[in-house]
Amino acid sequence: MIALDQNFLKGSYPPLITPFKNGAVDYDAYQAFVDFQICAGSHGIVINGTTSEPSTLSIAERNKLVDVGMDAAAGRVPVVAATGSQSHADSLALTEHAEKAGVDAVMIVTPYYIRPPQRGVVAYFNDLGKRSDKPLLMYHIPGRTAFTASLETLQHIAEATPSFVGMKHASQDLGLVSDALSAFGTEFRIFVGLEDLSFPMLCIGACGMMNAVGNVAPGKVAKLYEAVAAGDLEQGRRLHFELWELNKAIFFDTNPIPMKYMMKRLGIIPANEHRLPMMPADAELEQRLDGVLRRAAMLEPAAAE
Repeated sequence: MIALDQNFLKGSYPPLITPFKNGAVDYDAYQAFVDFQICAGSHGIVINGTTSEPSTLSIAERNKLVDVGMDAAAGRVPVVAATGSQSHADSLALTEHAEKAGVDAVMIVTPYYIRPPQRGVVAYFNDLGKRSDKPLLMYHIPGRTAFTASLETLQHIAEATPSFVGMKHASQDLGLVSDALSAFGTEFRIFVGLEDLSFPMLCIGACGMMNAVGNVAPGKVAKLYEAVAAGDLEQGRRLHFELWELNKAIFFDTNPIPMKYMMKRLGIIPANEHRLPMMPADAELEQRLDGVLRRAAMLEPAAAE
């Protein structure tokens, strides 16, 4: 495994939403949102992660989001580009563009829909890893891909691909986190991918979080990481419970439907718009989310009426 700077790929790296306007990607709003994230304290950003609705975007749109995001970040924080797609060819094209754009690392989701064998995923990552010098993270999200990586698969990838430095782990399997850190050492970067496991996974040794909730509460999510990293578990536990209902609310409907509604409600983005088959929150969900925001002291009681 290639050596990384001690502070690189650590902290809160929210996977940013994609704002739309009249059916088109709103790149101006995206640029402003990147700045909002950095000013709010996020330690890095992820472009084109699951929360960005990448399956509704063209390759050209995903590549332009990388370009706009890089310009907006302007070197202030590291940028991770999620470059995985449903085909090897598309993943390669996205990865090559991200590398040329100068991203700091790439993250590739395990192949989805086709349910490949473990050896196929090893070959897939090893091939893509050899085509780029950027640090490579696996995006492990069995709930969406129907593929669960084994420790042996991670080991086979690491043996052949020195740039393979970690993973985003969006799974309830805490055992794999301990197994991987035991096998590769604590410098192997494991980002938390499920909001409700942030605190326990950080305590085990995760390097940070790539949590959707960071879109709407970036400062508090960043502080949770900072508290645990500083060894202040009492503060970390307090923040864990302060974020608890908000974390759960992200999944009241398919992510990022609740997220985009709350962001529009708080004025973080100008419009709450999705592309089919995704849909905006309905009236019942809106009322439920307003209650969450009020209890989190993010929405004034009078403004919710």
